[in-house]
Amino acid sequence: LATLCSCRPPDGPSCGKAGTGWSAPPGILSSQAGAQPALLSLQEALDDILLALKLDPRTVVPEICSLKPEAQAVIAQGLWSHCRALLSQPQDRREPLSDEYARGLLAVGETLIRIDAGQLSGHILLADVLIAVGSYEEAGTCLQKALHSTPWSEAARARRGLLWLKKGDVQAAVRDLQCLAETDAQELGFLLHRLEASEQQSLSQAAAREANALLSSGQPGQALGYCSLAVLAGGSSARHLRLRATCLAELQEFGRALEDLDRVLRVDVGDRDLPTRVEDLCSRGRLLLSLGDGAGATGAFAQALKLAPTLAQSSLWERPGRAPTAQAFLCHGQTCLEEQRYAEAWTAVENGLLADPEHSSLRRLRARIRREASLGCRLH
Repeated sequence: LATLCSCRPPDGPSCGKAGTGWSAPPGILSSQAGAQPALLSLQEALDDILLALKLDPRTVVPEICSLKPEAQAVIAQGLWSHCRALLSQPQDRREPLSDEYARGLLAVGETLIRIDAGQLSGHILLADVLIAVGSYEEAGTCLQKALHSTPWSEAARARRGLLWLKKGDVQAAVRDLQCLAETDAQELGFLLHRLEASEQQSLSQAAAREANALLSSGQPGQALGYCSLAVLAGGSSARHLRLRATCLAELQEFGRALEDLDRVLRVDVGDRDLPTRVEDLCSRGRLLLSLGDGAGATGAFAQALKLAPTLAQSSLWERPGRAPTAQAFLCHGQTCLEEQRYAEAWTAVENGLLADPEHSSLRRLRARIRREASLGCRLH
């Protein structure tokens, strides 16, 4: 085939090779493109290819396959990106797929399999298209090859999870979908956004149940994927974020656990949720203590004690315990005193004594603060 142009796409994929060009067959390109090859962009060429695929894929595919491998790779990446962009559109903004629209997507998916036979991305994309048009049995058949290929097995398994969901087997669906929740949350989000709200709710509830069961049996490592699936499918609800924070804390991933808990605490809650709010603050303090941030930990504990002293005391006495809680306040109080921040030192001591009224070191520190602040500083 005659080469009409050879140009590096300005904004498109480069297939990992700087300066990679591509050659376009005359049967695909418009007459305007042939007249001005230097101005032809990758996007314009892809638009022509997409139109041609809708009209006569049997003619177009052999022409693409006749190109040099680098050009085929660029075209394959462009077609893949085009379909992914269409499939990624929010479900409520897109009208039901028309026959013509569906045929176009299917033609692209089948083309990718033929021109990119060595890769399984085409099989995955075609399965996505088949699921989108409701051809679930065909999608399952398309996934079979990818299910047994290591680089693609998780992606294929997650799509099999969607098929289980469509068949009404929610438990099997969460088993397959959770495999992506920790390794590729963005890809899982791409799959979940195509589901109805009721389907997402069913997934999040089932995933949370499985996560709780695994946590109860002492298997936080296996529970984490289910926790993350519950978070993603459930719209990052506070309940699911707390569940994942608990799981992460058991795995000693305190930083990630803190991120989840902070997301929960940013949500304004009313008085009816006071016990939950207090427990969240105590949990936040425990995580900060585990991260070595004593000042941050005592700040969270102090907030909890201010909101509901009795509830906070009960939680802190259980974990981390009276002595560790009091010790954290003692260290913070001593630091404040050394920096002559008498009011903060006094508050730290008072909160520490709420945690352990008989703590002798806290009592001595309180007396010392009184003495050193006797020149006129107000303590409270």
